[in-house]
Amino acid sequence: MLHVDIRKTLGAFHLEARFDAENEVMALLGTSGCGKSVTLKCIAGILTPDEGQITLDGIPLFDSAAKIDLPPQRRQVGYLFQQYALFPNMTVRQNIAVAIREKSRRTAAVTELLRRMELEAVAELRPHQLSGGQQQRCALARILASEPRAILLDEPFSALDSYLRQQLELELADTLSAFPGTVVWVSHDRGEVYRNCNRVCVMDHGRTQLPADTAELFAHPSTEAAARLSGCENFLDVLPGNGTLVIPQWGVTLSCPDVPPSVRRAGIRARRVIPSKAGAFNAIPCTVERVVEDLTAAAILLRPENSASGAPFLRMDLDRTAWRTIGAPSRLTVSVAPEDILLFQ
Repeated sequence: MLHVDIRKTLGAFHLEARFDAENEVMALLGTSGCGKSVTLKCIAGILTPDEGQITLDGIPLFDSAAKIDLPPQRRQVGYLFQQYALFPNMTVRQNIAVAIREKSRRTAAVTELLRRMELEAVAELRPHQLSGGQQQRCALARILASEPRAILLDEPFSALDSYLRQQLELELADTLSAFPGTVVWVSHDRGEVYRNCNRVCVMDHGRTQLPADTAELFAHPSTEAAARLSGCENFLDVLPGNGTLVIPQWGVTLSCPDVPPSVRRAGIRARRVIPSKAGAFNAIPCTVERVVEDLTAAAILLRPENSASGAPFLRMDLDRTAWRTIGAPSRLTVSVAPEDILLFQ
């Protein structure tokens, strides 16, 4: 169990991180600059919080009240940096060996980690001679050599070209599946988080939200920040009615049963907006303002016909073939099912 309850101020930035993670892979998901990496550095002992407590398996790593602040080398926490932080003057073998304190087991442990991480062929090379994937595997092998009780991953694929990420993500997932402790995985990539993490703790402007099951958070985010990070593209001011939801900016009233009276914001995922016929349930007649296509998909920006000046577009995402099949019209009626409308306080 990793328990974090800390506060830290860095200039105008204020961090307030509070969460528990057990023997699991838990994500810290948030936009750049929200405090994810600062939180990891506080856990690892690279930064010192202003106040609070960090414990790992019941052992205090930091406790401002008790004046405890263990140095990084005593925390048994492995930190995979974005740039891996390998020693440039050491070979792969030496980089791994330096993390093993007991000389008697050093040779056997390094040999096993080289085999396990598929680094035997490059064991005598230095970091600048390695590919990005080999550097990452070397850094992870060094972490595992130190026998950590927790592993911190700081955007582990940010330094890699896109074509390397898929294979390395699978390799990292296989490695972590055998790790018996806690893993905290920092990312701003929702797909990466969905594929690899059991739970998600959303960070927004320096503050953590309550961790949630990954599938549940993506299906039913409880806050607007969580919805944005889970891939919701349309957000609007709304007014609840009697079984309806009024969107003043669009001049639209949608059927939406059981809307709490406190709701003032709503979100609609672009992939849940579907082409419809005039008069269909929850129909919204629109003009097509812009279409952005890539190799497989099309993002269509729509302006509801009764929109106020300056109102946001309604974004719809379709398969590119589906968009072309309906003829790429200049006017289009779309609809949204009530269960696909996310409601927020």
